[in-house]
Amino acid sequence: MQPISDQDISDAYLYLLSRLLVLRQEQLDFNKEGFKWNEIAHREVGGVAWANPNLDVAYSEAWVAVDESSCTVFSVPEINGRYYTVQFLNGWGETIVNINERNYPDHPSGDFWICLKGAPTQVPADAVRIDVPGKTARVLARVELGADPEQAIALQHRITVKPTGTPKIEPVPATPVFTNDAFPGAEAFDAATLALDSEPDINPGMAALQARVRAIAEAVKTPADRERVEKVIREQALPNFHKSFSTAGSNKNGWNRPATIGKYGDDFKTRTLINMAGIWANSTDEVVYFKTDSDGSGAKLDGGNTYTLTFAKDELPQAHVRYFWSVIAVDSNEFHVIPNDKDRFLINRQSRLEYGEDGALTLFFSPQKPEGAPDGNWLPTPKGQNYNLTFRAYGPDQAILGGTWYPAPLITTTEAAS
Repeated sequence: MQPISDQDISDAYLYLLSRLLVLRQEQLDFNKEGFKWNEIAHREVGGVAWANPNLDVAYSEAWVAVDESSCTVFSVPEINGRYYTVQFLNGWGETIVNINERNYPDHPSGDFWICLKGAPTQVPADAVRIDVPGKTARVLARVELGADPEQAIALQHRITVKPTGTPKIEPVPATPVFTNDAFPGAEAFDAATLALDSEPDINPGMAALQARVRAIAEAVKTPADRERVEKVIREQALPNFHKSFSTAGSNKNGWNRPATIGKYGDDFKTRTLINMAGIWANSTDEVVYFKTDSDGSGAKLDGGNTYTLTFAKDELPQAHVRYFWSVIAVDSNEFHVIPNDKDRFLINRQSRLEYGEDGALTLFFSPQKPEGAPDGNWLPTPKGQNYNLTFRAYGPDQAILGGTWYPAPLITTTEAAS
């Protein structure tokens, strides 16, 4: 396998891993969560088990299957005065479209026919047709809970799904199911043909990478080449991938912002990072995500420490978003919410926030509520564990989109007891 360099192997592996992460979730959804094609699941508030969930919203989820003779109709109720979107993603974790009043101002509600691109289906005059590039798609509907969660849940349950025919549905691809602390090695390439053939990559310029993946998939059938691929993955690709979690994109005040999100173009490495740490992430025209696993000095977050995050009066996060902001704590391996005695997993504008006399807002992160800290400003953290914070800005303004506004740095005020 001499013509293929170590860098070729690393790039091909990380490219393929993006698809395998989505397929892992697809298999879990159908085999463990009980999903069925073209049926929508309305999640209970807070009942989301994937990486970095958004607990500001009521989630509804579906896997959609279409073909040349069958579309799937999404009916969306009229929603006013709160954020909502129905996001469609392909099998690489790429956002295809968002249904909401921003993208469809003349038809923000009603029927939307999801059809295979090129299918000769006739759509009713009072409906909108949306073409998808492949025969399956993942859907996340989000309805902001806001100050009236009961109304949000009622609206959530009025989102319905119905196929127009009986699409031919292929079995869910049986690719490796793995954990984030045990990624596949050379065996990832054993599933390469199935992974690539089952879903088109909608980004241009991926042909060379796909050809490289297929070439390595053939090479690993030879023991010597398989051994080399395994060594490169374990000693180069995966260590560099994990290291890039904190360095990819741009960094300021100890916070990291991905270079792109939701729509990745040729940035396949960022796509793979996001599919690991926050699968089904939306595009920046909807939300900007900031994340950190360290304080403002660069020291890793320790759940036993007390940290403060202070926004000056003229830099409050609500002034930089059209809709809402929040910050959530997740574990540093699977990126799931961390259980605590308060059953409190995020801080947002519904958190009974208290502001200082100067108008500043200080948030607290610690295992116990610091003395004098307002209860609504405090998020419990896991003593004895590292963790990560994700800060969401929904409807970001130009200061966020342009990269001039970041969350303030985390300041360590109390060290964990030894």
